Amino acid sequence: MVILVLNCGSSSIKYQVFDFDNGAEVMAKGLVERIGLMDSILTHKPTGKDTYKTITDIPDHTIGINLVIEALTNKKWGVIKDVRDIFAVGHRVAHGGENFTESVLIDNKVKKDIERCGELAPLHNPANLKGILSVEKLVPGVPQVAVFDTSFHQTMSDYAYMYAIPYEYYKKYKIRKYGFHGTSHKFVAKKAAEIIGRDFNSLKIISCHLGNGASVAAIKNGKSIDTSMGFTPVDGLIMGTRTGEIDPGVLIYIADKEDLSLQGVSNMINKKSGVMGISNISSDMRDLELAADSGNKRAILALEMYAYKVKKFIGAYIAALNGLDLLIFTGGVGENDFNVRKMICSDMENLGIEFDSEMNYGKKSQDLVISKPSSRVTVMVVITNEELVIASDTKNIVASQKKVKT
Repeated sequence: MVILVLNCGSSSIKYQVFDFDNGAEVMAKGLVERIGLMDSILTHKPTGKDTYKTITDIPDHTIGINLVIEALTNKKWGVIKDVRDIFAVGHRVAHGGENFTESVLIDNKVKKDIERCGELAPLHNPANLKGILSVEKLVPGVPQVAVFDTSFHQTMSDYAYMYAIPYEYYKKYKIRKYGFHGTSHKFVAKKAAEIIGRDFNSLKIISCHLGNGASVAAIKNGKSIDTSMGFTPVDGLIMGTRTGEIDPGVLIYIADKEDLSLQGVSNMINKKSGVMGISNISSDMRDLELAADSGNKRAILALEMYAYKVKKFIGAYIAALNGLDLLIFTGGVGENDFNVRKMICSDMENLGIEFDSEMNYGKKSQDLVISKPSSRVTVMVVITNEELVIASDTKNIVASQKKVKT
């Protein structure tokens, strides 16, 4: 059973192909870049074969996905004989609003709802929908499933997701906290529980997905009760180029002083802030670590601010959960930056976190426990795999639908 997973951005397509007849083995993965621009690139990495790369004009997503299909079925670097070997296609969809609490089989109504949610995620949902429509055109009849970043967080209570603004704006525009990275938070929380032999549905868990985009989730008895990202992904933690939470009065003040338009404010909080804005060096934590090691004060400040903000959210969510069993680090930074993990977990003994610096030091890209055996809270690094979640949901939903029809 072959499942194709697509993650379509505004000018890119990430993809993976899974074979569920062989334990969800990754058959191939790849990336289409610079869609709509000159010198577009397809990089195709079939398992056990040489990487194939081509530079060509890719004016839209349909042509990009067609190139992916051609690569997957190519006699030399392909991994399937025919496009009809694809059992189903799963799509990452950024925003499902309040309509979707779980992954769903895509039909006309689902497509319309995804389109409506484009107002809430203008950089993501339109591109996700393009991917869906392109597959319909190129592989007619193949079942498709939408897996939403927001769905896991739809279990939050209204007092956790509402904003203290006039209630009419919620009624009119559905302005509320939605949260993101839900697929990753759910995956690593369940995986961590399995690793330590505990029941996911009876644990108090805090998951820290730390990357260029970053969020923290509080999970109680298998359900998300709060998360740091809000109406948009800009809220919460300090990120690569995003501000995270900020006094809204600051934005009004800067807009007035700098004569910024709404678009100018949006560019500032999304693209010019975060650790990049603080350091004026890079949005990449590896660059900041190197600069900090050489004594750059602004790099040191950026790292300290980043870790402090995560630490504050952990403390707040311990209060919301009324305790903590498991603290998880995942994402590009969470999985690889052992220095940031140490900064976050230092001086947390009174909250039950006894950090094992020796176990943590130098460890990258592996599942492991980084707390001491005596620690009341188990601290772990867990490698995320959002594509596997999308593929698994797709397989299960389509298989159940076909079984029902039979």
